[in-house]
Amino acid sequence: MYRDTLSLLGPALPVVSFLGRLPTAMCQLGSLLLVAETSGSLATAGLTGGALAAGQTVAGPLVGRLADRHGQRGIVLAASLANAVAVTALVLTALADAATGALMALGALAGATVPQVGPLARTRSVALARRSGADDRLVGAVLSFEGTLDEVSFVLGPALVGLAAALAHPAAALLLAALLLAGCGTAFALHPTARALAPAATTRTSAAERTRLPGSAYALRGTMVLQGAMFGASQAGITALTEQLGAPAQAGLVYAAMGVMSAAVGLSMAAVPARVGLTTRWRAATAGLVVLSAPLLLVDSLGALYAVVVVLGAAYAPHLITVFGLTERTVPAARLAESMAFLTSGIVGGQALALAVSGRLAEGHGAPAAFAVAVGAAVACAVLSWTVRVVSPVREELRPASAAPSG
Repeated sequence: MYRDTLSLLGPALPVVSFLGRLPTAMCQLGSLLLVAETSGSLATAGLTGGALAAGQTVAGPLVGRLADRHGQRGIVLAASLANAVAVTALVLTALADAATGALMALGALAGATVPQVGPLARTRSVALARRSGADDRLVGAVLSFEGTLDEVSFVLGPALVGLAAALAHPAAALLLAALLLAGCGTAFALHPTARALAPAATTRTSAAERTRLPGSAYALRGTMVLQGAMFGASQAGITALTEQLGAPAQAGLVYAAMGVMSAAVGLSMAAVPARVGLTTRWRAATAGLVVLSAPLLLVDSLGALYAVVVVLGAAYAPHLITVFGLTERTVPAARLAESMAFLTSGIVGGQALALAVSGRLAEGHGAPAAFAVAVGAAVACAVLSWTVRVVSPVREELRPASAAPSG
């Protein structure tokens, strides 16, 4: 199935889309480390990182909506170059020991100009699959593949930042991110497959269809916010527990191990039989989140932490990939990029908010308090999956006979 996926996408698109989305995974941690080192203040670093996350959360769906209405090529090109400039400016301003307000403003700008390569690559890949006449199983394989690229970028990005900080300076990591944005973001924007998605203004979709979203679409966005909250609370709990155990350097390794497991399971999702519907998968995935996150409340050693967190990672990718799949089936094609960007922004926003709240809880009550936030978010995900009815509309506008180029 993945052979068909790579044949559909061509050799270049997965490479440039992966390298184009890598800076997003680098900038959050990179900005925190950079500002903490140059200002000597963790509070200033936190405010800058929070501004970056807020900018991405608010502006991400807007970038997706513009791509839906005007096509991906010009929007991604402009955002990639603007983001590269904003990240570079943030580096130079931090090195100049500027005031907190200036750092926050540039952090917000760096977040707001993220080109959303991940969501737009997913939208483009699905459009290529639908236009080639692919069945739902191949579309599922495409979504699994794109989800795995996201997972790998989320693991590799912070690792590159940590390596650059150890060998040189956090500024080196952010300048590398800016270079990737300018080069690979541009390559993604100009790739021939950008023509696979006609702007909404030129499609046969009516104005009402372009603006109407079913209620389930908002529930799917909500479950992604909760998934982000699980990420943030888990990160806070892992950090608190490793510090308590006298091994703070292990925090990043534990989180990376969870990401590797999630990516591996994500690749295997293409093997799930087609008879197992997306709603069933969603409910099973959220049940897995609850069952596998509950042991976090009991961990008290490094070995147990690794075991529990790695196993929990096996539930993350199925949930993420399934929610993306349900969204693809649910929303009008003319709002698909916007909806995909909403999901990604929901993860970012939920993670930032939960990290702030659960970090404070962990300081006052220990790691179990942070992990309790993660478990609560998992339960809320499960409640949504069992109470929301997702209806898939007819999507004829994505199923023409001719195939778009995939060179």
